[in-house]
Amino acid sequence: MNFFQAVLMGIVQGLSEFLPISSSAHLVFTSNFYKVIKGIEIAQQSNEEVFLDIMLHFGTLIAVLIFFRKDIFTIIKAFCKRDFKDPDAKTGLYIVIGTVITVILALPLQGIAEKLVFAPAVTGLLLIITGIVLLVSEKISANQVSKPLNFRASIWIALAQGLAVLPGLSRSGWTIAAGLFRGISRVDAAKYSFLLSIPIILGASMLYPVININLHEALSYNWKAIIAGTVVSGITGYLCIKYFIKFVSKFSLAVFGYYCIIVGIITAIFFDCIK
Repeated sequence: MNFFQAVLMGIVQGLSEFLPISSSAHLVFTSNFYKVIKGIEIAQQSNEEVFLDIMLHFGTLIAVLIFFRKDIFTIIKAFCKRDFKDPDAKTGLYIVIGTVITVILALPLQGIAEKLVFAPAVTGLLLIITGIVLLVSEKISANQVSKPLNFRASIWIALAQGLAVLPGLSRSGWTIAAGLFRGISRVDAAKYSFLLSIPIILGASMLYPVININLHEALSYNWKAIIAGTVVSGITGYLCIKYFIKFVSKFSLAVFGYYCIIVGIITAIFFDCIK
């Protein structure tokens, strides 16, 4: 792994983590396309590449924490008071319950998700499904009156996040779509989607290195590249959140649905042809 690759992956992660286009799919596409160009076998992935992927997610986590710092503080403060008539306390409770549901659903799928890293064509097909889900959710939500986040909606959103452990099933796309299906506005669904991602990304960023990384091996990693990629993913992610929230307050998610379908078709055909 070199500096350019890490920075490129950082940009891809920062843009695609919060846009409903599947960051994991785009990391799979970018990494494997880079390998094709360099003549590296797709079925190979070093521990350093896996660690870079975790750190890129950590960079976007920092972006969420900074952007929503006031909301996070308010939710934690309200949650600690345990007055669940307070909407902020309810949101905190929904996040806790949603995180548990996500973990229960995602863990059995983790093995499949890891195999899909080496199956970009299949990942492309899953991205097409994401595009279809986005288009259908927009169609249905257009005929609904927006309502506040509630318990049932939070459960559906958590289930969507659990399924989205699979590359190609966009976490933000599926969670926002789940919110739209339940009558939640785009802005509220997007904000809740980003807040719900915090415990999961934080857990993965902390647990994976402790469990899987050999300290002696880690010393040989290209840390300049890893740090650069992480910083780039954080900066790109922060800007993406800022402008995406503004976008969804005015415009439909249909453009992202069409994007997912087109990119999914292209990548599925490309990687299937080079087998």
